[in-house]
Formats: sequence, C-alpha cells, structure tokens
Amino acid sequence: MKWKKWLENWDMASLKINFKFLEMEWQPSDPDKAAAWEMYIELLTRISTQPLAEQAGDERAALDSVYSLFPTTREIIRRHGRDCGEFTKLAVVVLNQIVRPFTAQWQRLALAGALQDEQQRQQFREELAVLQEQLKKYTGMLANMAGV
Repeated sequence: MKWKKWLENWDMASLKINFKFLEMEWQPSDPDKAAAWEMYIELLTRISTQPLAEQAGDERAALDSVYSLFPTTREIIRRHGRDCGEFTKLAVVVLNQIVRPFTAQWQRLALAGALQDEQQRQQFREELAVLQEQLKKYTGMLANMAGV
C-alpha cells in the first residue's frame, strides 16, 4: 500500500506531505510498530484524545499535556532509532501540522492570561475538541501501525 492511500483511509489526506513521499510504500518495521505502540498508549491516556468535561479539569494542565507530546515523541524516536522511519515520518508531520499550531497559539495566549477569562477558556475547550478529533485519527493510525 502507498502512503497516500493509507492516509486517505484514515481521513488524513489533508496533511501537507511531499508527493514523492506519498508514492512510497508504507511498510512499518518492527521498530516502527514498537514506537507506534508507545505513542498510541501515550495518546490514549491523555487529554489529547479524552473528553474534558464541561465543569472538570484545568485548561492549563490540558495545554501542558498536549505540549508534552513533543518531548514524548522525541524520546520515542530516539529510543527506537533510525529503524522507525515510517513512525517518524508520520509523527513529525502530525506534530508540526496539527499539534504545533494549537500549542503555539494557546501557549502565547495563556502567557497573556487568556485562560483566566471564561470566554477564552470556552474557546480553548472548543479548539481542544477539534484537536482531539484529529488526534483520535492519529491514535487509530498508530494502533493500525502497531498491529493493535
């Protein structure tokens, strides 16, 4: 199967990826599968994929949890090394194109006190819900890659 088809199967074809890359065969190795499993567990157990009830939780803690996906992913890639190339390709694109825009915007706003304002907190939760839907797809892709 080609990367392009695999991404389409997960409704993630909107990711901006080099055309040559999309035409490459998608063939995860054992290190890819192990890395995908680790990231799958991380995402499955974080606010990044779990609902944040209306009157529960803390927006700052949720933002920090989403941001922590960066060092977590880097550590998984380092630990599995160069042999987890398929996982790395997907993880880096998701971090840079899906997670980073959210964290960049909300880190800046949080520093300016936005999470102290009820209307801004509501906006954060709405945007978090959109991000969660995208990360749920990513979680499914990781499960598939890991053979779950």
